[in-house]
Amino acid sequence: MTSSVVSSYVPAAQALQPDSSHLSPRYNLEHLVQDIKSHLGVSGGIASSEVDTEYLISLAQSYVSDPNDWLQFFHNDPSKSYTRNAIENINHKANILLLVWNPRKGSPVHDHANAHCIMKVLAGELQETVYRTPDQNEAGSRPLEVLSDRRHAMDDVTYISDDIGLHRVHNPSHNQIAVSLHLYTPPNAADYGYSIYNEATGKSSFVAQARSVSQPK
Repeated sequence: MTSSVVSSYVPAAQALQPDSSHLSPRYNLEHLVQDIKSHLGVSGGIASSEVDTEYLISLAQSYVSDPNDWLQFFHNDPSKSYTRNAIENINHKANILLLVWNPRKGSPVHDHANAHCIMKVLAGELQETVYRTPDQNEAGSRPLEVLSDRRHAMDDVTYISDDIGLHRVHNPSHNQIAVSLHLYTPPNAADYGYSIYNEATGKSSFVAQARSVSQPK
């Protein structure tokens, strides 16, 4: 499965790349992780309001996807809509994940447990639908209101928080796996849980912890 993901786009991309052996080392995934860790610091705990989202987004934008960086974290369970693979847990301030999306599959509509979420597409395309969060008086009584519906290509970066709304992400391809990099800070969904929403009624239900596949270092 991994080889089919890579072969679908890497050869063409490599053919277009000039010889860069004489240039400075490229900004790779390891550099990105280290820069995020450096920005967040070493002490435990961080409040959502303290995160410099613009800086973290700029770091994600600086990284150009290269499967040589992330294939070591790649694991896909074909029986699931998507697989969450752990890359790094940063002092309980943030977690960095590699998500693998099966064709025509996606997440339910969900919130982010009062955390920031930065997503970068590493392979394929992902469709993101953002919804207005229903207030308590109308929750469970009417369809969710769509605020935006966008398709993100490889190396696109998007950001969401509960202040923006809820969202759903899915892979629109009929036959290609999609891969994305996610930064969650704080990692509240993994530590405490989050809520998913019925798109037709707006009714929410709580999910206890978003579990990931741990990868060897």
